[in-house]
Amino acid sequence: MVDILAENLSGKAVMSADGTELGDLYNITMNLDSGELNHLLVSPHEQLRPERVDFEFDDMGRLRVPVANVQAVKDYIVVAR
Repeated sequence: MVDILAENLSGKAVMSADGTELGDLYNITMNLDSGELNHLLVSPHEQLRPERVDFEFDDMGRLRVPVANVQAVKDYIVVAR
């Protein structure tokens, strides 16, 4: 996988592989001991209906998307559902 600087991801739009716009990247969680990335925290778009999303939400209402679901990073971060 190509290295991508975190500063280039901040605020980037996140879309599911089926074309549903999920929201904008808020932050990335990681395991501090191993350095492994865990989840993308995504601020959902207002029009996104929670019942149509297969991801968990954190206490602040942001989507927790496993990093393993990331398929591509270009104009959008594309994730598998």
